[in-house]
Amino acid sequence: MAEGFFDFTPGQVLTAAQVDDYLMRQAVMRFDDASARTTALSGVLVEGMMSYLKDTNAVEVYDGSAWVGVGGAGIANFTDTATGTYSSGGKNYKYLTFTASGTLTVDTAGLADILLVGGGASGGVGQGAGGGGGGMLEVTGAYLPVGTLTVVVGAGGPAAPGSWSAADTTSIGANGNGSRLGSYYAIGGGGGGSYNNGAGTASDGNVGGSGGGGGIVPDGTGGSGMSGQGNAGGSGVGALGGGGGGAGAVGGTGTGSTAGAGGNGSSSSITGSAVTYAGGGGGGTDTGKTAGSGGTGGGGAGSNSNTAATSGTANTGGGGGGGGYSGAAGGNSGAGGSGIVIVRVEV
Repeated sequence: MAEGFFDFTPGQVLTAAQVDDYLMRQAVMRFDDASARTTALSGVLVEGMMSYLKDTNAVEVYDGSAWVGVGGAGIANFTDTATGTYSSGGKNYKYLTFTASGTLTVDTAGLADILLVGGGASGGVGQGAGGGGGGMLEVTGAYLPVGTLTVVVGAGGPAAPGSWSAADTTSIGANGNGSRLGSYYAIGGGGGGSYNNGAGTASDGNVGGSGGGGGIVPDGTGGSGMSGQGNAGGSGVGALGGGGGGAGAVGGTGTGSTAGAGGNGSSSSITGSAVTYAGGGGGGTDTGKTAGSGGTGGGGAGSNSNTAATSGTANTGGGGGGGGYSGAAGGNSGAGGSGIVIVRVEV
């Protein structure tokens, strides 16, 4: 095939080969979709041909073996069995939800939409604070390379025991574990602070995707959240544990006789339906007072007795509630809820 530039002269009669080589094969051809393009160009494909697909608004060039996007990556594809499909805004999607760690097999490199939620943290004990929700990372147009990508779904932080002492750092809530898809990460939530009998640092909430709430004695401050993934926990005050931070809002600080509420999570419609993730856990308190409610998005409620607080909901990244106190006994805190990973591509 001839290629490149040809300088036609006035009055020159074009041959069929010249029209094909210098016009048709070097023009940007328009097709309804990739299937229509394949049918039309069967047997005449050559390296360098360009096309525009009306269904995806994509300009692509044939590199000798495949059509690739111009000026950037095209749409990625995975070969794993999809969890579901749906249509929205005139586009068709398939998505794959991971509720446990695994792998994603990508056969076409390109762009995808992803949601990662880290594991929620557990709350502290003894009028303890709520655990922070897991970090929530949603990316539109994330680049996925060809290959088998590691997927990690972060576990929630385990519940803290109901008994404690000034030197017992296990009374602090445990941080959640991070979630991962390839090179993208969402970190786990920060553990809630505890009753610390004047010892100091154990009453502060831990840093995390969203920070844990502050415990009491002394009044602790909430841990900070990671920018772009979550919010800070609320402070502890008096006998009221602070609420853990959520992906959509900071944790609450107790007022009156009610412990701090967990911060609300954030909503995603990556699966075609709106779901809220990564709520913070509510703060704990003692008998006669009201425990903090969990934040929307799987946050567990705190306790006001020696009964265990509510755990974060599995696969939401919700933080666990802070443990309560009744007489000489304390209840366990709530465990953090596990995270989730979702990937979506156009089809």
